Amino acid sequence: MASTQDQPDYTTYTHADLLRRVTDLETQLRRLNNTAQQPSPTPPVSAAIDWKKKKTPKKPPKPFDPSKHHARLIALKFAYLGGNYNGFEHHANNPTPLPTVEEAVWKALRKTRLIFPEFGVGKDEGEVCWEGCEYSKCGRTDKGVSAFGQVVGIRVRSCRPKGKDGGSDGGNCAQDGDVLDGGDSVVMNTNAGPLEGVPSHDGGTTETPWDPIRDEIPYIQLLNRVLPPDIRILAWCPHPPADFSARFNCKERRYRYFFTNPAYATAPGSHEGRLDIERMQLAAEKLEGLHDFRNMCKVDASKQIANFERRIFHAGIHRHSPDSASTGSWLDPELYYFEVRGSAFLWHQVRHMVAVLFLVGQGYEQPDLVHHLLDVAKCPGKPVYEMADDRPLVLWDCIFPDAAQLSERDHGRSNGNGGAAGYIDTLEWVQVGDAAGGRDPAKRVVPGSDDGKYGPNGIMDSLWALWRKRKIDEVLAESLMGAVAQMRGNPALPATPTNGEPHGLVEVPGRSDRIFDGSEHPRTVGRYVPVMQRDRNDAPDVVNARYAVRKGLAPRHNGHAPAVDVE
Repeated sequence: MASTQDQPDYTTYTHADLLRRVTDLETQLRRLNNTAQQPSPTPPVSAAIDWKKKKTPKKPPKPFDPSKHHARLIALKFAYLGGNYNGFEHHANNPTPLPTVEEAVWKALRKTRLIFPEFGVGKDEGEVCWEGCEYSKCGRTDKGVSAFGQVVGIRVRSCRPKGKDGGSDGGNCAQDGDVLDGGDSVVMNTNAGPLEGVPSHDGGTTETPWDPIRDEIPYIQLLNRVLPPDIRILAWCPHPPADFSARFNCKERRYRYFFTNPAYATAPGSHEGRLDIERMQLAAEKLEGLHDFRNMCKVDASKQIANFERRIFHAGIHRHSPDSASTGSWLDPELYYFEVRGSAFLWHQVRHMVAVLFLVGQGYEQPDLVHHLLDVAKCPGKPVYEMADDRPLVLWDCIFPDAAQLSERDHGRSNGNGGAAGYIDTLEWVQVGDAAGGRDPAKRVVPGSDDGKYGPNGIMDSLWALWRKRKIDEVLAESLMGAVAQMRGNPALPATPTNGEPHGLVEVPGRSDRIFDGSEHPRTVGRYVPVMQRDRNDAPDVVNARYAVRKGLAPRHNGHAPAVDVE
């Protein structure tokens, strides 16, 4: 730093001296600025390369042209566990606290570029839109309900070479490493590119015919890679009937509702939570046949349905594992399921039927309650009662018979035992794990290989992880219950009088009745009131008329609702 003696004393400067000093300082400042703007020496070659890499802009993603690809109508069969979803169906402009299964399937189809919906004016491409996809669905399960055989029909991208119908041979399908929406790299079928030439007898070459199953995109594996682990594609149908509709071509839907016996935990020796399976079976058999189920469903006035007749092919109680060595105690309960098969179902119909069966099984109602509820002449309005819980309900399967079966009769075939076996599904399904479909036919499939079913990327691997997590939770909860059940009272404390009954089984006067509805805990209802003695809702025609007046609609009188499952 310069000392104070080196600094000029401007107080002694004249006006002319000050002007010269300012001019000199400005000249020095310009010289310094010019020196700073001179180009720096050329950097080393490696540094120049690094600088070039940083400055080179990213290439835009290669545009995907749907017009270069064939499309085909197929059917997809898939399963999902409904606990994490707000039902199956997506409702536009109606946000839900949980996503829907349909939203997840739509996003997977879009991410893999299997569908190209036509977005209308004002529609966001992020919204669920099935326009132009020929989309149809078999059932509409509610929040919490699962499905192991849900079916949809949809037109998707195909690997069929366009040159076969006079189009261009270019762009037959995506190849290995194609980047899909969102930046994920998904391996596609490498066998579905341009057709390879093979030697012929005359020394030339001939084209290998394109197989619509073996050489097609591996739809199952492709979609399962991007779907959540609790939604799995199980099969696809390459040749559905002409004008296929998953809704109208389905002639039988099968449901299962799982429950335990005893229904809930009670003190040792108590029969309070035990269900009478024989009485439940008697009540279930009364559901079979063609009946008006207006008193076993929820009336949706917006649909203006006036015909509540549905045909039930079979309804019965079945033990889940007949060979199980279960003790039947609440620590080791028996597992049963109610199975019902029919042409179509009304909104919440299955859960209402199950609720009635539980009331019969607990002894609160007689099996004839089913007969009284089906007699709509004497009971035109549904009595007030709660339907069963949603989580144990599963849409088990959807059946698509051929024309020959439908020509025999309008319901399921008899199994010779007084019941109905139902229709036989005649769709050609390529199931997960089949060697055909996106695979080299010469490649040998061995046990444990990654064929879409087993292996590191197979469906069983993800399902095992999902099952194991919940199985460990089950084991821990069961062990905790066992530890608590084995606790003994403190002998220093006075024993509670039991009037000769085992400890803890004292009947408390005025205690509320408990109703099992399929959920984790029974509901306390005070003193139970028989269903036929309760208040009743208005008849469906009154509910429909009131809604029509409020909305300014013309009342419906034909009454025939299309066959569709809305459980």
